Amino acid sequence: MRASVLEAIHALPAPLNEAMLEIANAPQFDATISADAFDSLKRLSGLSDADLRVALLPVAAAYSIAPISTFYVGAIARGNSGRLYFGANMEFEGVQLNQSVHAEQSAISHAWIKGETSLKDITINYSPCGHCRQFMNELNGAEHLEVQLPQREAQSLHSYLPEPFGPSDLGINEPLLAAKSHGLSAEDACLLTNAAILAANMSHAPYTNNFCGVAIRDKSGQIFSGMYAENAAFNPSLPPLQVALIAMNLADVAQKDIEEVMLVENANSSISYLQDTQGMLEALNPDIPLSYLAI
Repeated sequence: MRASVLEAIHALPAPLNEAMLEIANAPQFDATISADAFDSLKRLSGLSDADLRVALLPVAAAYSIAPISTFYVGAIARGNSGRLYFGANMEFEGVQLNQSVHAEQSAISHAWIKGETSLKDITINYSPCGHCRQFMNELNGAEHLEVQLPQREAQSLHSYLPEPFGPSDLGINEPLLAAKSHGLSAEDACLLTNAAILAANMSHAPYTNNFCGVAIRDKSGQIFSGMYAENAAFNPSLPPLQVALIAMNLADVAQKDIEEVMLVENANSSISYLQDTQGMLEALNPDIPLSYLAI
């Protein structure tokens, strides 16, 4: 467990800190909290559901990587299963600011990677920016999503984004997080390529059909996948490499431990993420090999 997360847990009030430490020290801990464990934390702490989520935000924010702004944002997304997913903002030196990941995007992608198809609510330690409000409006069930901030009553996403522009305005009825598979496949593919293909098949790209996915292998042999998330407003779209980097970060694996990367994308697309992925990897470490497959 990284020092920043351990410090944030120790700073929680007793007995919440002890109980959260026990959860985080479990071998299976993956920056999520099950519904049952969350209920136990509520009983132990005496906090309400909302107050407990707010209390845990510093633990989520401890995963932040913010070398440019030094502004650390945490988010906790609750999936339809009841499980809570931590997320935090990520910044990357040497590339454009629009390559950054917002905490809300991190928590949402974390839930998506782990199989959630809809969210109940999201808790954030700062008011969501317009970029994130638009990103969340793409979600399956966005009209019912509640946003919880510290020292405020929960409000619907659409109270933060009145008169929203979204997929339906472009004739799309397939929201982000909804289960899907685009049927991409390749013969005799290696394990890393298959992981990238699986991610590409889960991707959300109704505007360009650029179904694409990334798989990262670290130095220990672990594989982290990420899929592309498009947005009706285009600019808040989240590249597949960033989603894979979110998965690495929340698994407590450092970017310096990247061994190789695979990008798979649909050949019949109006855009490509090849140059974007190459540029990001060049900034992270120019020695990281990138393989590419257009299907």
